[in-house]
Amino acid sequence: MPTIKVLDKQTAEMIAAGEVVERPASVVKELVENAVDAGAKSITAEIKNGGVTYIRISDDGAGISADELPTAFLRHATSKISSPEDLDAIGTLGFRGEALASVAAVAKVSFLTRTAENEEGVLYEIMGGEETGMREAGCPVGSTITVRDLFYNLPARMKFLKKDQTEANAVAGVIDRLALSHPEVAFTFIKDGKQTLKTPGDGRLISAIHAVYGGEFAKSLIPLEYANGSFRAEGYISKPSGSRKNRNMQHFYINGRYVKTRTAMAALEQAYKNAIMAGKFPACVLNITVPMQAVDVNVHPAKTEVRFADEKPVFDVVYYGVKSALNAGDRRPELTLKENSGAREAPLSINKEAPSSAHILPPPEIKPDDTRENPGRGDESPGRTPATPAPREIYTPVLPFSGDDTSQSVASFSGVRYRSGKGANIDIFVDEDIVLPDKAYPAEQEKRSAIPKTPELSPFYDGVNENTFTPLERPDLREESPPPEQRLDFATDEPKLIGEVFGTYILAEKSGTLYIIDKHAAHERILFEQLKANRREAHVQLLLSPAVVTLSKEEYDALLQNTVLLEDAGFEIEDFDGSILVRGVPSMAEDLEINALIQEIAGKLMAKEREISTEGLDFIFHSVACRAAVKAGDRLTPGEMLTLAKQVLCEDSIRYCPHGRPVCYELGKKEIEKQFGRIQ
Repeated sequence: MPTIKVLDKQTAEMIAAGEVVERPASVVKELVENAVDAGAKSITAEIKNGGVTYIRISDDGAGISADELPTAFLRHATSKISSPEDLDAIGTLGFRGEALASVAAVAKVSFLTRTAENEEGVLYEIMGGEETGMREAGCPVGSTITVRDLFYNLPARMKFLKKDQTEANAVAGVIDRLALSHPEVAFTFIKDGKQTLKTPGDGRLISAIHAVYGGEFAKSLIPLEYANGSFRAEGYISKPSGSRKNRNMQHFYINGRYVKTRTAMAALEQAYKNAIMAGKFPACVLNITVPMQAVDVNVHPAKTEVRFADEKPVFDVVYYGVKSALNAGDRRPELTLKENSGAREAPLSINKEAPSSAHILPPPEIKPDDTRENPGRGDESPGRTPATPAPREIYTPVLPFSGDDTSQSVASFSGVRYRSGKGANIDIFVDEDIVLPDKAYPAEQEKRSAIPKTPELSPFYDGVNENTFTPLERPDLREESPPPEQRLDFATDEPKLIGEVFGTYILAEKSGTLYIIDKHAAHERILFEQLKANRREAHVQLLLSPAVVTLSKEEYDALLQNTVLLEDAGFEIEDFDGSILVRGVPSMAEDLEINALIQEIAGKLMAKEREISTEGLDFIFHSVACRAAVKAGDRLTPGEMLTLAKQVLCEDSIRYCPHGRPVCYELGKKEIEKQFGRIQ
């Protein structure tokens, strides 16, 4: 049986080094963190061959005096703590005193340093944990440490290293994260002789983000600054439209230290709930300031894991900070068009046979003497070519969507006809006749009447009869200009309805901007917000025939434990001899499949194994709102479309549907004019 003995120094050092030095990126992390702790304002990191053969870290920090330098390479030698009490208030990135000793045990190291008090510096060399030389040398204040031939004495570790490019990318990631956590430090990264990163070190986080990830990513962020007692969160988060397919762009820092924290990650993603689609993740660069005594960083040698004395304050400061930032900084996404190159030289080609989803009816056939329908052309004969008319201001009849008086609006809306047939095409022309949508589409109206309507979306023509309409006289454009109040006002703050395309999207104009609104997503979000706002005063629809739902024992127990909160959501349920009797549901859910809905809720409750929170009710509201909202292809009256558009454009919170899809895109007048070559 082997005897117990104390390992020799070299073997012990190699074993200990394995906990700290896993790859070149580990070396760079430890050395750069030491430079930050030394008060450096400028740090340069250079590697060759992925950092395996060459690593050099230079800084302008405090440096190390000659008499302390050999001690710095001893294990557990540090200037950052001196007693167990200091572990409760660690304010530096490093504190273990293991970095230099671990690196020197598995590589060839030279350390050039000078303090401000000394006129000359010192060069210290150590290889495999053994000192090989120390002499005076000239150098600026600060330190430069060079690491060569990493794992030269541990060939078994070499085979676990990846390709040089992969190792170099890992090193670059370390520098990126440190640069984001300390924007006051100017970082430079050189890979194989080529500079790949340089941050300004101006103290502005957005400048560091711009340098690390580029201008496009920086533009997709919104600032966050929030405090809750002694806990504080600040940094930048992505707009919902800038969500990504993974969490690689989520950076969390606790008191300036990069960490991996599930608490902050869960709070971030919970705050984005209902704003981004499933399978998408927000990006962030967030520094969370936590009282020293409330966090333990002495958990893992890599110091990327921490423990909180209480996770709730950390969760809350991130969650409510992100919520506040989204409400204040997010806006509707803009629709960007490709650059219109060479369009002016392109020949005009018109396909007269191609169908169109939204089009204008051709003008009616005009007789030469019909001056009422064709003003200004009564003096033209069939054999003459009409002269080119003089340029005039564009005129349009006033659409009825600027007021709240329904009868007055309808009376002035006699220039619009809804054609029969599938789709939501609007034909605009001047005619004395008008077809009321309620009468032209009884089937569609009956179908829509089954969906509970909110007062804001009541039909535009309800209660209006045909006697209300007064024909409009078409003005003579040749003889007089339209009154000023009837000219198009592209700068108005009141939304104007343009129409609907593909039976799905509402087009509206406001303040010189074209808005394209997904009517289903918009209505779904509106209903969802109404359900959330009224969850404690929900409108309950009693069922004519109560539904009996059979559940598993676990689902049954989970549901009965949360009857009070379910009542807040508009459900009336009770125990029915081992089953669930559903007597009432939210008014919007009366036409839904009750059994499936209750089973879904019970399954969610059972999975959570705790009382459902107010946030947990969202999945119920998702289902109800999605099924109750208007669908693509459903016909809406102009008044309904305008009401929907007004709510979307006037309510900044209606940006995304509950599933995270955009509700509205905007296209500015300037962007449109660029496509038509009007401006450059």
